[in-house]
Amino acid sequence: METFFATCPRGLEPLLAEDLVAAGVSDPKTIPGGVHFVADWPTCYAANLHSRIATRILWRVAHGRYAREDDIYRLALETPWPAWFSVGQTIRVDVTAVKSPLKSLEFITLRIKDAICDRFRADTGKRPSVDTREPDVRIHGFISAAECTLYIDTSGAPLYQRGLRQKTVEAPLKENVAAGILRLSGWQPGTPLLDPMCGSGTFLLEAAQMALNIAPGAGRDFGFQRLKNFQLEPWKDQLDAAMDAEKPAANARIYGSDSSPVAVRASLANLDRAGLLPAVTLSSGDILTIEAPENDGRSPGIMVANPPYGERLSEQDELAAFYPPLGSALKRHFAGWNCYLLSADMRLPKLMRLTPSKKTLLFNGAIECRLFEFRMVAGSNRR
Repeated sequence: METFFATCPRGLEPLLAEDLVAAGVSDPKTIPGGVHFVADWPTCYAANLHSRIATRILWRVAHGRYAREDDIYRLALETPWPAWFSVGQTIRVDVTAVKSPLKSLEFITLRIKDAICDRFRADTGKRPSVDTREPDVRIHGFISAAECTLYIDTSGAPLYQRGLRQKTVEAPLKENVAAGILRLSGWQPGTPLLDPMCGSGTFLLEAAQMALNIAPGAGRDFGFQRLKNFQLEPWKDQLDAAMDAEKPAANARIYGSDSSPVAVRASLANLDRAGLLPAVTLSSGDILTIEAPENDGRSPGIMVANPPYGERLSEQDELAAFYPPLGSALKRHFAGWNCYLLSADMRLPKLMRLTPSKKTLLFNGAIECRLFEFRMVAGSNRR
């Protein structure tokens, strides 16, 4: 059994723990920013393949106390890197620190890289090359006030990079944040779902994959495949099982629209490239005027949206004028629906004149946001 740490966007840790349990982890331990767990390698493969929430799954290979940079160098030097990957593979080292007394993260990163190269030179007579863009092996160092932990990244590229979204519009939502919002909303495949500000289609792509039971990692490769201890047979079995479980693409009652024709075209291109276009109905339309899809009163659904945040003062003024009619439009067109808006703008509920039934703290990258839940009823929704 090995020790791992799965990272995720802040606010989604309980959902990540659910993913890990589904992959076969028996005792996940949640902390801010991720989940510690102990598992065998096939379970690690399954977590990479199936988790919609994880950003990376890191394998812990060394841990020790330190007082200065030389202690961290020594810890990395004593770690048997050549047992896990070859000198011909490229590496990249990243370091994060919390409450560390050491002055320079760049210098610590350099010391860890030097130690790995020195260990290879001692064992093989050669040293690996560095590739910061597309390395074969990623090494992560985490430094707390007095301890250093070294990890090998089993994921490679971040897991939210599903390999589906080629065309993007401004400020796209990360795929694992979108998947987390869909889960937090309680949406289940078969229930009408609308993203009225669909941009490049991130919500639509995630929902369609969920509806068609497509594993989020089925179309990409992983860091663990480049390690010496990679077990091909269990991985091949998992991948075959995931492919067999997929459903054929068909209408999944998922709807997307946007006032920008460029955004609609980007969504269409991304869905088409992913083979998911039959599952989604796309249209052009303004959120202030569109009607709820399947508007028969018997099919209340879920609406999810990621409105612009307004970083500049002029944009904030525009949003302040946009929110009141948005609140009116939701009351008028979405009675019976549950609407979820992700925003970094804390003025949103007050200016929409709606009282959220729930607020969930989430991070989209480094931006602190709230996921506001509005349960729409006819007429006023204020308490």
